Amino acid sequence: MAEAGVLALRPEPLTRERFAPYGDVIEGVQDNPHAMNEARFQRFDDLCKVDLADGDVAISIARCRAPTALPLRVDMVERHPLGSQAFVPLKPCRMVILVAPPGESVEADDLRAFVSNGRQGINYHRGTWHMPLIAFDAGQDFLIIDRGGVEANCEQHMLDRFVVLEAL
Repeated sequence: MAEAGVLALRPEPLTRERFAPYGDVIEGVQDNPHAMNEARFQRFDDLCKVDLADGDVAISIARCRAPTALPLRVDMVERHPLGSQAFVPLKPCRMVILVAPPGESVEADDLRAFVSNGRQGINYHRGTWHMPLIAFDAGQDFLIIDRGGVEANCEQHMLDRFVVLEAL
């Protein structure tokens, strides 16, 4: 139970439909696979839109050094106004995602929380407010696809009140 003046959010299951206002869910779904390499593989194309105002596509890997536990108290979100940003776990793991629609500012009441099924990645639309990446296990690797370049592409915003992400 959150203290007075604190917004408590319990993450709901991540689905394409629920996450659509904020970005794309990246997963190999069975609705439109294509065969490749003599049909030894199924290929799932166009799983997210990489949206860049300018700059280059940057592909990186982030490795968790300090795992996070829930409940988690959050007082800051960030956004990337010059490009989308995708995170795909390189081995199965649940991801907790805290997001709000794009806009010049954001308040705690604008936020929604999601939890992945362990096989999903996400791609934030350009300008979507979100909590920085967290992981529950040290050593967890994530593939990152976002905007590269010298111009800064991260804005942070302090929330009007604390948000507590509740345990799953």
